[in-house]
Amino acid sequence: MARKPALPNPLSDEASTTTRASAVYERLRDDITHGLLEPGSKLRVEAMCTRYEVGASPLREALSRLSAEGLVARTDQRGFSVAAMQWDELPVLTRSRLQVEGLALRDSIERRDAAWEDQLVLLVHRLSRTPRSLSTDHHVPNPAWEALHREFHRGLLARCPSRWLRAFCDSLADEAYRFRQVAADKSFSSRNEHAEHVAIFEAAIEGRADDAVRLLGEHYTRTTDVVANQARGRGHAV
Repeated sequence: MARKPALPNPLSDEASTTTRASAVYERLRDDITHGLLEPGSKLRVEAMCTRYEVGASPLREALSRLSAEGLVARTDQRGFSVAAMQWDELPVLTRSRLQVEGLALRDSIERRDAAWEDQLVLLVHRLSRTPRSLSTDHHVPNPAWEALHREFHRGLLARCPSRWLRAFCDSLADEAYRFRQVAADKSFSSRNEHAEHVAIFEAAIEGRADDAVRLLGEHYTRTTDVVANQARGRGHAV
């Protein structure tokens, strides 16, 4: 008896589209936050499908998600484009991070335990062994350092019980990282960021919440000052 041909499974097709949309969403998000897709540049569907080797449906879903997050701009007449940088919002972004992460860090410190401390010890050690720049002659961002840096700051907040608060901190961190990448120049800084990380780490594991929040604020403020100076050097009004 001849076997009947298998009928398409709409649920399976939908799941596959969702998976592809999530994958292209992550790639697009990384390319935007890393500055590989420049602010204001058009995101033409056909070109993006070719770039990311994906169909139009999952690509549009990914673009819609990024539009909801503010990383992509959408207009009826012009389609999608990378959201422009609002440089005058940089100080506001920094203040928001200080307020929100200050709350999350205090909650995390209050609920600290040995496993949390061990994880932070490991991250600080790895950061100390990983160069920030891939070149010794000029600054070339090191993806391994960037990943560890993000993991360290996320780890500081890991014991905060509110997943909504942690997610908002992540969103603000992505915005801050995008500003930093777009404004970055190729010069080395004399700033000792590792010493700043160690100071925050020590205050956190010792339960000195006020000191930890203050040191985190100073850390972010220094970064904002550097980014603002770099942006002015590139002609942006900050």
